Amino acid sequence: MINKLERIFKDRIPKVIGEFDESAVMILLVEDAEEVSIVFEVRALKLRSQPGDVCLPGGRVELDEKPKETAIRETMEELNLKRDQIEILGDMDYYISPYGNILYAFVAVLKYGEIKPSEDEVDHIFKVPLNFFLETKPLHYNMNIGPLNQEGFPFHLINGGKDYKFRKGYLDQYFYEYNKYVIWGFTAQIVKSFIDIYDKYFKKQ
Repeated sequence: MINKLERIFKDRIPKVIGEFDESAVMILLVEDAEEVSIVFEVRALKLRSQPGDVCLPGGRVELDEKPKETAIRETMEELNLKRDQIEILGDMDYYISPYGNILYAFVAVLKYGEIKPSEDEVDHIFKVPLNFFLETKPLHYNMNIGPLNQEGFPFHLINGGKDYKFRKGYLDQYFYEYNKYVIWGFTAQIVKSFIDIYDKYFKKQ
């Protein structure tokens, strides 16, 4: 039995427990007149999922596709870019949501050319200067998640039953307001993380 277990686990690559939908997005940077900005999309109004929402270029990871490949492919498709227009600078941290999603993010720069987004997926794009995020703290709201669905829950199997001290779940929600746009949800979470990494690095210098 031990030999069988050793064969199973010796070279096994660990993964997150549970089934998750995986998506990947791109923090695409552009430089105009010595100002660096992040490119955001407003999703096409005819889309079934989140029409009109502000987001970063990206989408769902397809079968046998690595997250970085997804971010590049989706950025090319949504913004009508060629591969050689995109230079990957590196990986961001990834985010595991309480809703069964893993969101990977990557940082890239547009090397040349103009963005002419796909009308099928993108209503329009807008750019936000990096300095805006460096100088602006987002509105932060601590949102409760749940509640626990108690109907049919086997409290009798738990020490303390219904009086058991369950932990409460919270989800940090961030909001950036820039001109007429509101950047929030997973998009704001990724951008804030990006800015936090930037600030932490340069504070060490």
